[in-house]
Amino acid sequence: MFLVSKGFNLFGLNVNYYGLIIAIGMIVAILVVCKISKFRNLKPDDIYLTALYVLPLSIVGARLYFVAFSEHSFTFWEIFKIWEGGMAIYGGVIGGTLGVLLFCIIHKKNFIDVADIAVVGLILGQAIGRIGCYFGGCCYGVEVTNDAFMWFPIATQIDGVWHYSTFFYESLCNFIIFGVFIYLIKKIKTRGVMTCLYLICYGTIRCVIETFRGDSLFIGPIKVSQFLSGLLILTGIILLIVIYTIKNKKKGKIVENNNISKNT
Repeated sequence: MFLVSKGFNLFGLNVNYYGLIIAIGMIVAILVVCKISKFRNLKPDDIYLTALYVLPLSIVGARLYFVAFSEHSFTFWEIFKIWEGGMAIYGGVIGGTLGVLLFCIIHKKNFIDVADIAVVGLILGQAIGRIGCYFGGCCYGVEVTNDAFMWFPIATQIDGVWHYSTFFYESLCNFIIFGVFIYLIKKIKTRGVMTCLYLICYGTIRCVIETFRGDSLFIGPIKVSQFLSGLLILTGIILLIVIYTIKNKKKGKIVENNNISKNT
């Protein structure tokens, strides 16, 4: 049986690996976004300030999302006990998005510019954060019945039972997307494209992996995160079509005006 420690003691304080890794993911994500902020004419100071809005709202969002769709009936005070586990990435993304929007409204920044670079750090933070699920014993897949697949990282033991390591699959896919995004953010100048690509890429990965999840949150027979993933994919595709349609129309008008100028 594979056993793993869930934390360690530091000067009398119990440090949970799950929370620690998520915190590391947030810090690394912020540093990466600061590094690439120049590609959307923003400064590192803008990113640090954005983080002050995003981090608390993402934590609140992640907790409320979990509480809202969990089968467990939480008491009022239990809702605040985030150290006991129970956070949902999608809730964090929703809360973080509200944080970015609030920052942009107050400080008069372009929301799309901030979102385009934020998604690069976000997908990296998600990749790192999913590693924490290994120590937290959560976000695992359905039970493995084939002995040939009962080994890590294909599967992991939860309470002595082998389950598919869906948290590992998602983490790996997110790292790959991050690598692609780091390359694309330097090449793609059109506003909104990076945000749309995040919606499509992460939505697709999450929708597929959610099929194999064994601890999903439900609304009746529907997996909440899978349904939301489908909405993200659809939204990303529609917005991408709109963005390039508008861009092509603008190009057409510029060419038309140039031709008129030459003829006159």
